[in-house]
Amino acid sequence: MASWNSIPLEITYQVLGWTAFSSWSIGYYPQIILNFRRKSVVGLSFDFAVLNLIKHSTYLIYNASLYFSSVIQKQYYEKYGYEQMIPVAANDVAFSTHAVLATSTIVFQILIYDRGSQKVSKIAIAMIFAVFLFAAVCFFLALPSHSWLWLISIFNSIQAFMTVIKYIPQAVMNFTRKSTAGFSIGYILLDFTGGTANFLQMTVQSIDQGSLVNFFGNIGKMLVSLVSIFFDLIFMCQRYVLYPPNKNAEVSPKLVEESTEPLIKTSDHPQSDKA
Repeated sequence: MASWNSIPLEITYQVLGWTAFSSWSIGYYPQIILNFRRKSVVGLSFDFAVLNLIKHSTYLIYNASLYFSSVIQKQYYEKYGYEQMIPVAANDVAFSTHAVLATSTIVFQILIYDRGSQKVSKIAIAMIFAVFLFAAVCFFLALPSHSWLWLISIFNSIQAFMTVIKYIPQAVMNFTRKSTAGFSIGYILLDFTGGTANFLQMTVQSIDQGSLVNFFGNIGKMLVSLVSIFFDLIFMCQRYVLYPPNKNAEVSPKLVEESTEPLIKTSDHPQSDKA
């Protein structure tokens, strides 16, 4: 097994890894707290929340399997060489575990708080069903030959795919409403920090090893970082440039359709009868 060639790079790797873990983990709480204070999830895309849960669940399967399973680690070394280190760190497993719990909390809030008229779209439901079906088929294909590295790589690919599409519903909702009210910018700022630190961590490991195998061996982790950074920049643009806070009410006027009050009220005094 490979070891670090540079102690300073190893320390930098650990610092960046736990920075990513802290930023990504803390990042869920602004949205959770915002939902709790408002007792409402209006303004948060349900598709984004549900797809995010599926994404982190598949990512946890990949990270935990590669980090803890000696059988899968052996298959990884046989494929990429024993001079390489596995591309999953303890902070990756810790982050995935926490992310599943945090996103589950947000989904639970969707069930108990005011939702307005919003529902999970049929497209998202169909997509989730397709993912579970695909994963089940891959499991039975891997079972005879015990191709566990290939199988968890499939889960890694699924989470990368989910990362690409999960942000789209929220970005579209913000654009349609011309508002970011109900969607926490704190989550986006911390997500951006985590994505940047995560990518830099992979870069440091590659510099130490003098190889890009670290990126190829865990392309899902690389895509998570790059896609997160890309969409976070879009959300920051929406928040601070296109739909700044001073143009948003605490409860956006665009959400008036979610109100239970009629748009046009009748007069408090009945009209006099015509003569």
